[in-house]
Amino acid sequence: MTFIRKYALYFAFLIALLATSGSLYMSEILLWEPCKLCWLQRIFMYPLVLLLGIGAYREDYGIIKYVIPLAIIGGSISTYHYLEQKVPGLAAITPCRVGIPCNYDYLDMYGWITIPLLAFTAFLLITILLFAARKPESQSDVEA
Repeated sequence: MTFIRKYALYFAFLIALLATSGSLYMSEILLWEPCKLCWLQRIFMYPLVLLLGIGAYREDYGIIKYVIPLAIIGGSISTYHYLEQKVPGLAAITPCRVGIPCNYDYLDMYGWITIPLLAFTAFLLITILLFAARKPESQSDVEA
């Protein structure tokens, strides 16, 4: 556990970098147009690369309290997006009115692995790593 705690910021940075690179590859190389929910997920993932990279480089664990909300909100959007793709009734209440429909599935491996699931997995792993990296509050901090 101490190994994970020690390098959690680095691992979280690498996951965010991989997820960002993957989304850019899909849109810029494969020319898959992102829907509105994909853009919202990107809004929460892309800053994680920069913030976690700086935090890992400086070994600044104080950054964790600022990036955890980004990861949790992004993961929530990914969850909704995944459900919208897999639960037909949710497609009717979609925010995607122009462009690519949010329930359109460019990638559907084995009937359940989709782009929103990959994004959710990245957000979840980042969140778990950030919670693992948090320093326990000292007794003096609690009493003050």
